[in-house]
Amino acid sequence: MILYGIPTCDTCKKALKALQQAGKDVTFRDIRATPLTQGEVDRIVQEFGDRAVNRQSTTYRSFNDFLKASDPEAQIMAQPTVMKRPVIQDGDRWFLGWDSATEAALTG
Repeated sequence: MILYGIPTCDTCKKALKALQQAGKDVTFRDIRATPLTQGEVDRIVQEFGDRAVNRQSTTYRSFNDFLKASDPEAQIMAQPTVMKRPVIQDGDRWFLGWDSATEAALTG
């Protein structure tokens, strides 16, 4: 299982802690320290579409009009922290964000 996020994200910390407490083998992928490849970004956007971008974030709001009008792939490649977090890959299953449904699906 891979959790894509940043170490300062409270939601990522909460998800990582819950998964580890449930005995899951989780690899944390710091998307700042180890940027996503184009293939990884393409796969995430293929899975979640526009939802992969956090349009409420300060990062997104700081984008110029050109970048705001760009594809989600271009937005995430330009500034990885604009990606909604965490993105969790568990085999063939993908999850976006951390809520009670995601927690139940991954820790149950």
